[in-house]
Amino acid sequence: MTAPPVLDARGIDKAFLGVPVLSSVDLRIEQGEVHALVGENGAGKSTLMKILAGVHTADAGTIELGGRAVSFTHPLQAQRAGVATVFQEFNLLPELTVAENVHLGREPRRRGRIDRRAMAAATADLLADLGVDDLAPAAKVGSLSVAHQQITEIAKALSQGADLICMDEPTAALADAEVALLYRLVERLREKGVAVLYVSHRLREIFDLCDRITVLKDGRLVQCVDTADITPDDLVTAMVGRRIEAAFPERLPGTETGDVRLKVTGGGNARIDGVDLEVRAGEIVGLAGLQGSGRTEIAEAVFGIRPFTRGTVAVDGDVRRITSPRKAIKAGLALVTEDRKAEGLALNQSVRANARMVLDANAHLRSRRRLDRIPQILSGLDLVSRGDDQEVRYLSGGNQQKVVVAKWLAAEPGVIVLDEPTRGIDVGAKHRLYTQIRALAAEGLAVLLIASELIEVIGLADRIVVLHEGRIAGELPGGATEQEVMAYATGRRSTEDPA
Repeated sequence: MTAPPVLDARGIDKAFLGVPVLSSVDLRIEQGEVHALVGENGAGKSTLMKILAGVHTADAGTIELGGRAVSFTHPLQAQRAGVATVFQEFNLLPELTVAENVHLGREPRRRGRIDRRAMAAATADLLADLGVDDLAPAAKVGSLSVAHQQITEIAKALSQGADLICMDEPTAALADAEVALLYRLVERLREKGVAVLYVSHRLREIFDLCDRITVLKDGRLVQCVDTADITPDDLVTAMVGRRIEAAFPERLPGTETGDVRLKVTGGGNARIDGVDLEVRAGEIVGLAGLQGSGRTEIAEAVFGIRPFTRGTVAVDGDVRRITSPRKAIKAGLALVTEDRKAEGLALNQSVRANARMVLDANAHLRSRRRLDRIPQILSGLDLVSRGDDQEVRYLSGGNQQKVVVAKWLAAEPGVIVLDEPTRGIDVGAKHRLYTQIRALAAEGLAVLLIASELIEVIGLADRIVVLHEGRIAGELPGGATEQEVMAYATGRRSTEDPA
């Protein structure tokens, strides 16, 4: 007799304040299957995950786990039924140990007291079962890397007897080596017969890891297909509703490489050293390297957040002593930070208030001409909103990112630094942003681009500067291969090597 699916959800409806978010959605996941859930931001993925996690209750439809009908009104009910969800913001207590987090609320006891030895042993067994040998049960969670915190969440799910683990953008904040570790963990879960619902905007991971793919668009089921039966281009078309080529946009006609707008000579501080870097008008220069190689540190030093303590920075030929973001802005620099929600936006304020934020904070930039240009800038970025008075928190991730870019363009910078500009946005929004980055260069801006997805740097940059352990290891032309970039990034090749 064939075993029932781990999850069989049928006809799921959900609306908020009368606005439909999910309409007649079906989702079926088998034992040991890794199943992708994909779609643009706003497609309904997060709402469906939260229904499975017990955060929301469906308005209509049925959910069966292992052939048994269930209905959740609280996350604890979902956990007890065998559904665990690893959200992007982990549900861990940083001051407690790995073992304490794994067994929180279910601590083994002996003679009325918590049996810490048994708890540590049980956690060690779970980690060994996952093939993890570099995470101590006694380690404080607050001291762990993002990858090890994620492992702790997965171990906690297994300790609760989870048959289905839902993962929400699990590699969004991971370095390449940590992504490889997650791949191994997912394969281990598959071997153990645990089903995984995998939500990600990264197509490579979908095709590397997942057996089947469910596509949502505007809250409706578009299709469920075996991964082997669809191409990346066709998957993007299903998600977006129109054809978008996977290739990156070409350099726009008329784009000219001009004078050097940003030049760092011998730049260094406690984290980076010997930085020699030039970015010209009309040029996109990509910074590549492994996590911790110094990419973001260069961006922060250029922008005066953690300034260079040695070397010089010149903007448009003038040497500047940039020791604060305010001085960077005055010099004509802009920085789109990695975490738009925490650092780039005032989420409870309107699109208009966010777009004029840099002008309002810097009196020397504020002028009627610049303020009047803001609607034109937003329109040029193809912002989709209900109007300039809409609160930014209600925009999709891609549109939030456009508002961040707009607030800096309003200041009319000569150099713009983009740190992980496409993190957490869907494939359609990514392609639109790629086109807009090309347009910035065509307008004469010097663009310094940082991205963890190496294919973005290769596809967009005119030149690629590769970092290794806080130093520039080499430089390559745009379109170089991943192998060439990684040879420098891992230290296997350096500028000192013979040609």
